[in-house]
Amino acid sequence: MSSTLLSLLGAASQGLTWAILALGVYITFRILDIPDMSCEGSFALGGSVSAILMVTFHWNPFVTLLIATFAGMVAGLITGFLHSKLKIPAILAGILTMVGLYSVNLRIMGQANTALLGEKTIVSMIQKLLPSAQSLGIKNSVLQMFVTIGIGLLFSGIAIVFLYWFFGTELGCCIRATGNNAAMVRAQGVNTDKMKILGLVLGNALVALSGGLVAQSQGYADIGMGVGAIVIALASIVIGEVIFARASSFAFKLIAIVLGSVIYRLIIAFVLLMGLDANDLKLLTAIVVAVALSIPVIKKTKTFIFIRTVLAKVFSLIGKFVLFSLIAKLVKNMMKGRE
Repeated sequence: MSSTLLSLLGAASQGLTWAILALGVYITFRILDIPDMSCEGSFALGGSVSAILMVTFHWNPFVTLLIATFAGMVAGLITGFLHSKLKIPAILAGILTMVGLYSVNLRIMGQANTALLGEKTIVSMIQKLLPSAQSLGIKNSVLQMFVTIGIGLLFSGIAIVFLYWFFGTELGCCIRATGNNAAMVRAQGVNTDKMKILGLVLGNALVALSGGLVAQSQGYADIGMGVGAIVIALASIVIGEVIFARASSFAFKLIAIVLGSVIYRLIIAFVLLMGLDANDLKLLTAIVVAVALSIPVIKKTKTFIFIRTVLAKVFSLIGKFVLFSLIAKLVKNMMKGRE
């Protein structure tokens, strides 16, 4: 298997494990319309909790993910309390939680990073159930990538099904309505503070779950693994929304976010293969997000409309020319056949 294909395969596996992070940010950013900065701390919190429980107490990796998810819920609860009850602006409440979680994560691990070498992870457990890489005729690293892809698909699918069901309930509809028009929801007698807190709890729970999955898939948890997570999640959301702009149903929008996460990682892998310095990845991500977010505005400009009209006419002429050429060639061949 070529190095290019291996890089793209690894990017796809990363995209699926990070997709749950994007789903969690989608709840706060799109549904609640709250810029929750605490997700960077919650992501590292999930990885730290999952790693330390496996290394120190040798807990089952699936159980550690549940505990990591619960830890993320607590982080979201703190952000929601600061914002809703203490009336601290949402973005500042998220920053306060994120800063506090940095020290908490250091306390949990006792150091800046925790390696999972030799520990039983979800990847290693599932890999033992499968035939060996040698018997399959592939490298062990390739088998690990395929296992990671399967795990990412499984957890992403479960998250999508759960979110689709939950936001179809009365409680979920109240959360969605709170993000659309909080004043109208309050007029209906719904406590919007509780709805915001619940949305933040749910969003951070998914973020922490993603952190635990990423830590187990990459083999270590690091105090800085959440740096830039909000930008990566937004890039995945925006790319999914732009590419699958025709997505109408809520379920398809969630699927589009997962696909957006995979596409984002594939773009990063392709750019790195083209020779981009890895130090410029954050800048590239910021540019991608900025361009994608500005597309709705660009589409309304007269220049864009003119260019789109000209390109449509050009492609139409090219299409007609190709069609007439094919017809002419077909007629010519038929005439030769009769002769």
